[in-house]
Amino acid sequence: MEDFILREIDRIGELLLQIAIRLGLFKDGEPKCTVTDVKAEFSKAELPFDIDEILSKDNPVIYMVEQKNISDNSLELMADILFHSDIDQARRKAILDDAIRYLDHKGYYSFRLHSLSI
Repeated sequence: MEDFILREIDRIGELLLQIAIRLGLFKDGEPKCTVTDVKAEFSKAELPFDIDEILSKDNPVIYMVEQKNISDNSLELMADILFHSDIDQARRKAILDDAIRYLDHKGYYSFRLHSLSI
């Protein structure tokens, strides 16, 4: 129960952050990064994800969920990272839309991802 409450607090925090960004109260905006930056961070953290392998898939969201067994929260974070990277805009939008559809279907509403799709 404690984990559930903490996740809900995090989600409320995300909602408030997105509202602050939309209202112009958060001046720094969203961070931008390159795929190279993401790869470097993943390598430093020794995470078991190969960004090139993920991006080479026709449907990266299904690949991450079915093959890599990532959690809903991890999928949300990965979609957010990829959306703010330097991959082409159509690919970013497709990954974002797929992640939103998948999470919505499971009943996991992501304020973070929905705010990006506006």
